[in-house]
Amino acid sequence: MLHRERGILFTVLAVFVIFYLFTKFFGPIPFSISSVTTTKTDLFTVEGVGEATGIPDTALLSLGVTKKAATIKDAQNQVNQAANAMIADLKKLGIDEKNIKTTNYSVYPDYDYTRGQTITGYSVSENLEVKVTPIEKANQAIDIATKDGANMVGGITFILNEDIKKSIEQEARKDAVKKAKEKAQNLASAAGIRLGKIVNVQESQGYQPPIALESSMLKDGGTGEPTQLTPGESTIRTSITLSYEIF
Repeated sequence: MLHRERGILFTVLAVFVIFYLFTKFFGPIPFSISSVTTTKTDLFTVEGVGEATGIPDTALLSLGVTKKAATIKDAQNQVNQAANAMIADLKKLGIDEKNIKTTNYSVYPDYDYTRGQTITGYSVSENLEVKVTPIEKANQAIDIATKDGANMVGGITFILNEDIKKSIEQEARKDAVKKAKEKAQNLASAAGIRLGKIVNVQESQGYQPPIALESSMLKDGGTGEPTQLTPGESTIRTSITLSYEIF
């Protein structure tokens, strides 16, 4: 019995010695355990584009005045006088002061390059952004501004208020989903595919406000004829992408 136990002990020690020597000279014994999980989900993806329109109720106006004079002070005085008159008259029209803000004020020299870049005077400009609601007041606002000395009118944009915009967005969204579902059913039927549940929905949206007038310079006093702006319609487009399981 004792001889047998010594034999077992000798065998165990021999295994450990061999293992030690192998790892010392040849590095650790590599072990590899692989676990692979596979899932197969077939998806059928379609896109639908819907749109809805609405009539804008607000206008954003860019009104500005530029004056030239021999000195900076004289040019500034002329611009300030015109801008102050514009602001006062726009407020009388019922436009809240918070909807009138200065977006640019610049001063720069005028040069005569034919005489070696000689300064001949100075130009001063001030631009105002005016938010006008209801839109009918925009015509009067432009006429008042040009009467007070504005000689830059441009970038007129018509926009929707948030409540109307949200309502139109929802209408466009419903239209897009309806078209996407119809397309999915038609294509699946033609291809012999059986649709399962919708597993993913993606949305992208675009807003196209009508623009009435790009930036332009006007002579002092405007055109003499009453301004007539027509807002037209604003269009909201929504793209909906639906992904279905298929069988």
